[in-house]
Amino acid sequence: MAKQISDLKLGILGGGQLGRMMIQEGINYNLCTHVLDPDPDAPCKNLANVFVCGSIDDYDTVYNFGKSVDIITIEIEKVNIDALEQLEKEGKIVYPQPRVIRLIQDKGIQKQFFKENEIPTAPFQIISNKTELATSRFSLPYIMKLRKDGYDGKGVMKISTPEDFNHAFDKPSLIEELIDFEKEIAVIVARNPNGEIKTFPMVEMEFNKEANLVEFLISPSTYLEDIQAKAEKIAMDIAVALNITGILAVEMFVTKTGELLVNELAPRPHNSGHQSIEGNVVSQFAQHLRAIFNLPLGDTSCLNHAVMINVLGEKNHEGIAVYEGLNEVLKMDGVYLHLYGKKFTKPFRKMGHITIVDQQREKAILKAREVQKILKVIS
Repeated sequence: MAKQISDLKLGILGGGQLGRMMIQEGINYNLCTHVLDPDPDAPCKNLANVFVCGSIDDYDTVYNFGKSVDIITIEIEKVNIDALEQLEKEGKIVYPQPRVIRLIQDKGIQKQFFKENEIPTAPFQIISNKTELATSRFSLPYIMKLRKDGYDGKGVMKISTPEDFNHAFDKPSLIEELIDFEKEIAVIVARNPNGEIKTFPMVEMEFNKEANLVEFLISPSTYLEDIQAKAEKIAMDIAVALNITGILAVEMFVTKTGELLVNELAPRPHNSGHQSIEGNVVSQFAQHLRAIFNLPLGDTSCLNHAVMINVLGEKNHEGIAVYEGLNEVLKMDGVYLHLYGKKFTKPFRKMGHITIVDQQREKAILKAREVQKILKVIS
């Protein structure tokens, strides 16, 4: 008899909020979860069946952890790929596949992948260090990104004048044309080993300009059907080209001329899919589990209009987190709170998210703006 999902041990590399929400969904499947994270107080600590405190970037630690489970997945890309490749060679199931994670870890390789597979993206140039900025083929201003280790707005900067060259990243990077875009959007796509593939409806995003983090997400989009269909097709084309198993978030720009350009990929549950917990028939976390365990993919249809806002630590506050205005926010109808179990706050740290659902899009947006004004994470 084939093993059931509840008979298998799922190993998650990374114990942050994405892993936490994955475990919360996994409980519905009677899933046994093991988590590896360097933080002894990681958000997953008290939810996982087994919590191991250790480096997700160390070969031996990741290898030994992987040997103790049946299926391995990630909630962050910065993991030791060599260990995952060895585990895969020895017969362990690793989803997303190590080769996919390796590609996405390096934004330069990721951009080359877009070019080779005719995926629309901003024109780019790969450079070794900041001295090469002086001979760039791009006109100022343009965007500079570290090839590796950038996340949540870190590792990205705008180069506006030659004076900025002195303060630029002095590591392997890429520079790309500054896009005059109208909106940032995202599509999450899931694919299982059988090749079944489904997308979530396209969402619209607004970013905190100071922290360069998503702080406001609206689902579903009200863009024309042809733009939404094109975005979903691009996401599916990428998933097929990668031959990925699991969830893949595809972030894109909609230019002012209606063109779609792919910005970045994330091979895991993503901030742009949090609203799916209450806003869609199946959540991104349930869909990821369905995909990696080769179960039928779920219905991604929207149940309602949903707005997601990130709950970020306030500026000038660092210490034990205090949630100001929580009672007032919870009095509102259609407001769903998700706190991530982080004891300490600091400026712009992701402490949780709130999803607001309503039958009317504008009502959901107005209520979300009100929640943003009321709820503050201070110390």
